Amino acid sequence: MRVAPPIAAAGLLAVTLLTPTAAGAASGGTTHACSASVDVDAFSDALDKTTFDGVYVGNLSALAVDRDGRIAALSDRSSLFSLDARTLRPVGVVALADENGAALDSEGLVVDRDGTRLVTSEVEPSIRRYSRAGKILGRLPVPDALRVAPAGRATTNLTFEGLTLEPGGRTLVASMEGALSGDDADLVRFQTWRRQAYGRDFRLSAQYGYRVDSGLGVSDITATPDGRLLVLERGFTAGVGNTIRLYLADPRHATDVGRTEHLTAGPGVRLIGKSLLADLGDCPSLGATAKQPQPNPLLDNIEGITITGRAPGGGLRLLLVSDDNQGSQQITRLYSLTVRLPRG
Repeated sequence: MRVAPPIAAAGLLAVTLLTPTAAGAASGGTTHACSASVDVDAFSDALDKTTFDGVYVGNLSALAVDRDGRIAALSDRSSLFSLDARTLRPVGVVALADENGAALDSEGLVVDRDGTRLVTSEVEPSIRRYSRAGKILGRLPVPDALRVAPAGRATTNLTFEGLTLEPGGRTLVASMEGALSGDDADLVRFQTWRRQAYGRDFRLSAQYGYRVDSGLGVSDITATPDGRLLVLERGFTAGVGNTIRLYLADPRHATDVGRTEHLTAGPGVRLIGKSLLADLGDCPSLGATAKQPQPNPLLDNIEGITITGRAPGGGLRLLLVSDDNQGSQQITRLYSLTVRLPRG
């Protein structure tokens, strides 16, 4: 198994590119471009099939920059790792649980300004607030319709997959992975919560519709500095592999559909606008290898994304992670990308 060079810190977090020779050989040229807007800078398999303090380092579904500059990496098996910002190696791990001490299917992660963690579970679904030590501090309200049937109209494991906090810290956004029963199959809902000021409780706020590409679901979201969203759409076809697309989405002019029982793309409903930044299958492979068929061996089950800082020239540095599902045919892989956003 090939291990790429480590990703290193500079400022908040920057990235060490593969050497020009290695990058050129891997991509057939000297470019790292996936599209006109996105470059893949490096990848690392160094965490794949490893343990830390006796805990399996895998099943990673979300990333966030912690207040100390480290990277918080959430496992969907109730573990929250802290990764060194320079080496991206684990330096700590905290166990998470629900109010009864049971394990979580934890999928989305936000680190709030005070360092507390907001963590989604896609089973109920739920959003719980945890201390840095893993103590439950509270729980956010969830609309009845977004609850898993029979309590609501959602399907278990297709609920709150992504979570992000908008600039300013007042608006929290959770993305549903799949559609509600009765909604169009390609329309998913993004739920928001608002607080009047930092330190206040989040209260239910607007809800928006978002159209996913056919056969794909939303695996994670992260807010850009100007209030738009980067959205990861993901799918898998047996014998073919993963489809991973990165979109720029703008909810600012979308219709609030919180009172819309059956969401369809009819008159009067303005969905979240989106534009494709890159299909990651078009990225240079950088010499990556895959353990199962993939349209590009660089790809795997990419589930998490976070913005780690600014790149020279005004772009944004992104860090992505794949969820290996603790399986022999999948890889825990970290990716560093640079994205240049069009003006909003």
